Amino acid sequence: MKFQLYLGSLFSQIKVRHWWLSIFLWIALVAPTQAAVILRVAIERNVNQVKVGSSTTALIKDSTGRTLGQLPGMSAFYAQPIPGGVALDKWQSGLFWIEPTGKGFVYIGDRWFRGRILVVPTEKGLTAVNWVDDQEYLYSVIGGEMDASWPQEALKAQAIAARTYALYEREKQRNNPVYDLGDSPDRWQIYKGVSSESPATYAAVDSTAGQVLTYKNQIILSVFHACSGGHTENVEDVWGSKEPYLRAVQDYDQNISECNWVKTFSPAEISARISGVGNVKDMIPESYSPFRSVKVLKIVGDRGTKVLQGEEVRTALKLKSTRFSVSKGADGSFVLQGLGFGHALGMSQWGAYNLAKQGANHLQILGHYYQGVALTPIKTK
Repeated sequence: MKFQLYLGSLFSQIKVRHWWLSIFLWIALVAPTQAAVILRVAIERNVNQVKVGSSTTALIKDSTGRTLGQLPGMSAFYAQPIPGGVALDKWQSGLFWIEPTGKGFVYIGDRWFRGRILVVPTEKGLTAVNWVDDQEYLYSVIGGEMDASWPQEALKAQAIAARTYALYEREKQRNNPVYDLGDSPDRWQIYKGVSSESPATYAAVDSTAGQVLTYKNQIILSVFHACSGGHTENVEDVWGSKEPYLRAVQDYDQNISECNWVKTFSPAEISARISGVGNVKDMIPESYSPFRSVKVLKIVGDRGTKVLQGEEVRTALKLKSTRFSVSKGADGSFVLQGLGFGHALGMSQWGAYNLAKQGANHLQILGHYYQGVALTPIKTK
């Protein structure tokens, strides 16, 4: 099915198991040799169909790299799974590459992206992957993760942290034949495509090109969060792991309104989120980190007791953070008063903002939040 696409004001803002092995071999065959680090970002995963297109005329290639034909610019089509592959307009193949001509953008789902598209079949439908170099990927990520109006030194710190994180995930996923990263913040970084780019993000990314953080010559897990509420955490108190560079440090984000929060739950609301406890009678923080984040939370109900630990405390109850106190309301509700937004590990984005406002440069910001690390040029593989 074909239909028209519209860029609007965009241009004014922009300067079967065996099939996994088959896909891997196809990708290796047609992937170009480039000096830039290419990231494979899954935009749509395991869907019944996916809308794709290009702002310019696009070449359609099959699993061998052979050009099948062209898609007209500013039109989009639905790719759909078929037995043994993918159907796209009048073509059928084991997979499809969609490559824009000139300096065109590609369209996946409902957003524009740089780079090109790979559409592959999966056991549950289709996955559409944006192949894009790390610089162009970061142009978008920085604008998604930080306000582009923030100080340039904070944006530079975010660029290096985000590049490091992306390459860490790329290495971790090296045996995944289809993608390195996704585009959602619950597990990866915010990647909205070209809509979150700006001159400020170009400057931050370009001025830090090729720079990553390492610890003992190994790229680090450079996680970050919105704000900690005064002090970051040691990784073992949140995830139970032992990354030596994710150590608790004083933070500079106490003045941020979104770092101060109150959440009220009725017993029924907690019961709906925590299975097996029945009607909730009590919530008891049983263990704290040295900086007063809840490490262990016991939820007592009339049908059982559930113990939440570490990051599970935040995610199970959909809280902004685990640094909170619990009190009982007169109506039997539970009132949680908290500080922070996120897991409180690594760099606080609002802390980086305030440090930059106070005159710190991006290297000082990164050195504060990631202990004992080095700034290293990317080593391409």
